[in-house]
Amino acid sequence: MADTVRSEALAAGAPAAGAPAAGPAAGAGRAGAGRAGAGPGAAGGRPVTVPTVPTVPTEPLTARARWAVGSWWLVAAMWQRSTMAYRLSFALMAVASTVVTFLDFAVVLLMFRHTSALGGWTLPELGFLYGTSSFALGTANLLVGTADALGERIRTGSLDTMLIRPAPALAQLCAERFTLRRLGRPLQGAGVLVWSLTALDVHWTWDKALLVPVLLICGSAIFAALFVGGATVQFWWGEAGELQNSLTYGGATLLQYPPTIFARELVAGVVFGVPLAFVNWLPALRILDRPDPLGLPAAFQYASPVAAVLCCAAAGLAWRAGLRAYRGTGS
Repeated sequence: MADTVRSEALAAGAPAAGAPAAGPAAGAGRAGAGRAGAGPGAAGGRPVTVPTVPTVPTEPLTARARWAVGSWWLVAAMWQRSTMAYRLSFALMAVASTVVTFLDFAVVLLMFRHTSALGGWTLPELGFLYGTSSFALGTANLLVGTADALGERIRTGSLDTMLIRPAPALAQLCAERFTLRRLGRPLQGAGVLVWSLTALDVHWTWDKALLVPVLLICGSAIFAALFVGGATVQFWWGEAGELQNSLTYGGATLLQYPPTIFARELVAGVVFGVPLAFVNWLPALRILDRPDPLGLPAAFQYASPVAAVLCCAAAGLAWRAGLRAYRGTGS
């Protein structure tokens, strides 16, 4: 008789006599089973609402950019204060940097003592190319030039120290050992540029006048992207510093001379490959009313902002990929 009653109670869903009472664990198990089988007809026909995990809102890009710029500014100010502790040494080094960089243009001046044109370009036109190239490279070197020290930091394990600080690692790396004595190159380039603009016989229009500051800003951004992008190669290839120098300093030297003295294949390579031609070659063709040696559409002469944005985006993606691939030394 007792067995019959127990069987009927189990069939009805009631706990049998002597069976342990359902505790919180059992209830949780049944609730979990109900969620797993949630759907039409589940839990007696009533729909079960599955709670969703709230997503953590991400900071907007502008906020992260302000944070990176602020971190760069603080680190750069710290290094500059340490440099200004020796004011005489700072002044002498700044003057020496300006004089040494001017020797590059002195070579051009000596060249034009024996000729009146180089590749069909006059001395003021070469001065325009030299000034814009030197200014763009000097500004990029001032702001992010120390990124080439990434390989040494990886070898010594000191990059790990940057990664645990509450500041973007790239901003710290670019501002490391910042010093204003690097202003010698952009100031000297700006001086040559001003001289060339006064010596050139250019029919100025609004688009030509606007192209000058645009190419200076975009050229600096392109060189900065090359500094950062070349440095990220050292995440995989530790001895890639000279590769970066060939793209930055070598590229600036290339742009100091007119494109007409180089082979068409080389000119095409710096247009469709490494976009150095957008620093000053292509905009200069429009400003100086020079024919394009490649016969490209006129839109290429105004495309420096597009090239700068693409270069900076590519450098940023390369940096993120390098950080993901980086493995610390454990020191």
